[in-house]
Amino acid sequence: MTSPYAAFRRLPAHVTVEPSLGRRRLLAASALSAAGIGLPMRVGAADPIRLGLLLPFSGGLELFGQQGEQGVRLAVEECNAAGGVLGRQVEIVKADDKTDPKTAVERAGGLIRRDKVAAIVGPVTSANRDAIKSTVERAKMPLLYATDYEGGVCSPYMACYSALPAHYVSPLMPWLAGQPGGAPSFYLFGADYVWPQKMNAAIKTAVAAQGAKVVGEEYTPFGVKDFAPTIRKIANSNAKVLVLTLPGADGITFVKQFVAAGLKDKVRIAFMGFNENYLPGFAPGEAEGIVTCSHFIATLERPEARDFVARQRKRFGAETVVSYHAEAHYGITRFYLAALAKAGSVQADVVMKAIGGERGTFGNGEVSLRASDRHVDLNMLISEVQGGRLRMLQYVGRIAAPNQCA
Repeated sequence: MTSPYAAFRRLPAHVTVEPSLGRRRLLAASALSAAGIGLPMRVGAADPIRLGLLLPFSGGLELFGQQGEQGVRLAVEECNAAGGVLGRQVEIVKADDKTDPKTAVERAGGLIRRDKVAAIVGPVTSANRDAIKSTVERAKMPLLYATDYEGGVCSPYMACYSALPAHYVSPLMPWLAGQPGGAPSFYLFGADYVWPQKMNAAIKTAVAAQGAKVVGEEYTPFGVKDFAPTIRKIANSNAKVLVLTLPGADGITFVKQFVAAGLKDKVRIAFMGFNENYLPGFAPGEAEGIVTCSHFIATLERPEARDFVARQRKRFGAETVVSYHAEAHYGITRFYLAALAKAGSVQADVVMKAIGGERGTFGNGEVSLRASDRHVDLNMLISEVQGGRLRMLQYVGRIAAPNQCA
């Protein structure tokens, strides 16, 4: 099997580097080729291709907005350093959706009409994505979505680098049920919106298939500060596993109170969507033992994972948090840039047709973006917080979720 790093030794024939570009552009071109996606290296004076970034930089989920920008910015800077695409540089235009659907619609409209972007990356929440769906479809505006979600999006103008319920649930529930002592009882607790509800529907089916049972299911609005009533219910339920679908700062607050109540050693926490962004919010030991399932962690011992983390930290600082959220936004941006090159145009219909079937290696194995529904097949792994860092427990491998347009 050819190493994905062979491109660092010899550039493909279709990539040329002018001597005046220097070592920085040569390295950037090599990095692009190493991921299996070549970009044209022509430098021209044409207007830049504007890429809208519609993410939450306030409103409670800003840590995800920052990580998303981190991934997009690295992909764009590598592309520009290698000469751009279609003879043009790529320019990022930022907009804060404030984790609010109404604001998301207003900002999406501004990116389309005022800023004349060629595509939009984002948002994060399903509520915001669904709120802007009609706006981007009317405008025939490519929307590049890179957050794990509940599934069901089918649009000719959307491409998703997203873990779906099948990516999480299919490997993790059998693994939990198969641990020593088993997991005969689960308690499901999440935020009151569509992703936790759809996730838990899939979890309940998987739990029943393992001969286990769900002893409690509860949802909470965003912004709750006191989780004592729910924690008492979990304690009284005798659940062995708590499945948590409570993202952002609320999830951190809940876990801290759960640990303070003395339940961590009695009930195992399986935190869906947990990643390195959460770890700085915990005191030493508070997050220990949390289990999750994802397609990338920063400590993953694979060449492409080590390289991705190194490039992120070289660009953004040695202490930079690198999570699957950054990797997914990097990957979807790279897919879009490759589709531009393949299409030879920024025209949306042509580009979105070209993006289907693209393949690339970014942070964890080869990822393919299916032409049938413009969703990705992901390589999943189960990990646990150990010593304050996420460590892999089991490499699951590729999981293909159901076709979202079927």
